[in-house]
Amino acid sequence: MSLTEARAAVATTIADQRDNLLAISHQIHDDPELSYQEFRSAALLADQLGAAGYDVTLGCYGLDTAFEAVIGEGDVTATLCLEYDALPKIGHACGHNIIATAGLGAAIALAPLAAEAGVRVKVLGTPAEEHGGGKVDMLRAGAWEDSTFSLMVHGMTTGDVAVERTVFTAVERFQVTFHGVASHAAGAPWLAVNAGAAATLSLTAMALLRQHIPHTANINAYISNGGAATNIIPDLAELQVEVRAADLDVHRDLKQRVMNCFEGAAIATGCTWEQHATENGYAPVKHDPDLSRIWDANLSTRGRTLDDSYDLGGGSTDMGNVSQVLPGLHGTVALDGCEAAPHQVAFEQAAASPAGDDAVLDAAAALAWTVLDVAHDPALRADLLARQAARPVGATTVDSI
Repeated sequence: MSLTEARAAVATTIADQRDNLLAISHQIHDDPELSYQEFRSAALLADQLGAAGYDVTLGCYGLDTAFEAVIGEGDVTATLCLEYDALPKIGHACGHNIIATAGLGAAIALAPLAAEAGVRVKVLGTPAEEHGGGKVDMLRAGAWEDSTFSLMVHGMTTGDVAVERTVFTAVERFQVTFHGVASHAAGAPWLAVNAGAAATLSLTAMALLRQHIPHTANINAYISNGGAATNIIPDLAELQVEVRAADLDVHRDLKQRVMNCFEGAAIATGCTWEQHATENGYAPVKHDPDLSRIWDANLSTRGRTLDDSYDLGGGSTDMGNVSQVLPGLHGTVALDGCEAAPHQVAFEQAAASPAGDDAVLDAAAALAWTVLDVAHDPALRADLLARQAARPVGATTVDSI
């Protein structure tokens, strides 16, 4: 089968599967499950892939709500990533129902074409992108060790943007704890070592630091535990902190400067302090230029106009860790007419609207076409295989942040 015929077959399958795919998207949307608890969504997607002929394992790589589905044979393994976790209180306000169903549609369309194209299609259900970092857990367990390249898509606001203009930053989240000595706030304040004061000083230091960091970086923190009563000087204060930057070296330097804020506050107040990570760290997304070019062309083929005049993004994703160790694509697809940003209630509503449905179908086709375009491009195929061969065994299991 020629590439033209294979691409036409994808379009036909996506059209035939329209009602099924949109029903699944809406089912996931209307039944939101939080990170690492996505049992119903994972089972639904796994069942669909099994019905399409995939060899499916539900519960893998150490995560109960992860799954792996494989079909086809060949020296190239294309790995599709599906996300399906929701946000606390506001459900699928990041549109992960679109991510999951677009990936599912692409997988169903590729199932009868993979073997002839010489491609092994691997679908990974990746839990806990919003909080926790399921892909980081799965990377450490070797989920991408046999992958040649990996791709996924995310719903986005406003209009469609060229991949190279989308920015997804590194992020690390951690808790800082100050320890002091409690005392009566009026009767014997001179006996206290004020952990609350240390927390306040550290936030002030971070606020002053913001003037001196790049516009592609961001720091934020709040006091999550600062005392129990106004007449007790607290001996314990806890802060939740995050550091973001688009460049990994900038991120690492900025994190150290933030740590200095806490160290300085501890010295000034006489407190001791400690910190520990509360979630897996996310690396910046590294867009593969060839995959990005192909994706942009395929999304345009679906009738979408891509703007390359401005940068879009600022958020973070555990797909960044994947992209740091093998060629990756994190495409976006707009929910036309939606002015709300992800993580807003209006975006949650748009994720199951006609605009969200169009995003599912267009992204499913573009993902499948991108896999086929790689498979039918001898030079690109050879380059990707050479890069895979040069990757040391176990490289994907090493943390990239």
